[in-house]
Amino acid sequence: MSAWIWLGLACLIAFGTKVLGFLVPETLLDSPAIRNGSAAATVGLLTALVMANTFGSGQQLVLDARVVALVAAAIALVLRVPFIGVVVVGTVAAALARLAGMA
Repeated sequence: MSAWIWLGLACLIAFGTKVLGFLVPETLLDSPAIRNGSAAATVGLLTALVMANTFGSGQQLVLDARVVALVAAAIALVLRVPFIGVVVVGTVAAALARLAGMA
């Protein structure tokens, strides 16, 4: 099978799951178990994305300026800095770490 067939199949599956989501009764979606499950899945996926982008580079584990930025942003979050401030703190920390020689 060519890559185009796999891509088309993936698109059809994504579209099908989207349509099925509209067909599910609202009473089922309002249950606490579904709400808790979807919240947990969202947090888990976001955490995995952040960890993969912070510590990974291709097939390797790397420790560079991104780790410094993540730690600085986490400290800013603990100190209850507004979101834009957290972004600025992380950016400045990464820039300073790269300036100091961390690739």
